[in-house]
Amino acid sequence: MNPFSHIDLRVNNLEENLPFYEGFLTALGFIQTFHSDKWKVFAANGNLPSVAYFAITEDPLHKPNGNLVGFWVENRDEVDKLATLIKEIGGKITSGPQQFPISPTYYAVYFEDPCGNQYEIVHRLN
Repeated sequence: MNPFSHIDLRVNNLEENLPFYEGFLTALGFIQTFHSDKWKVFAANGNLPSVAYFAITEDPLHKPNGNLVGFWVENRDEVDKLATLIKEIGGKITSGPQQFPISPTYYAVYFEDPCGNQYEIVHRLN
């Protein structure tokens, strides 16, 4: 059992950030949407509430902080492919994609969304 349920994310401007998340979360497999006026919800395949989902809402006073959300993918090619997509849809690569000295199999890209929230996509075997 994976105990992960969801992430509630704040952005300072939903209209400016939504295109980034539509492209990025869909590419990660969050293919179902359950949107309302205040929340944009992207869920993995399955039934809520037992499936992982990502919920985004606007808070004009939101300021990015030191939190980082990490995603694991199956191989290095997928890290590279997503890094290219992130640049195309308005994200900012801050490091990588590259091998990091965290472990012999740690290959990752670190990036920010258009609002400045921090993320990592990683492939590692240990």
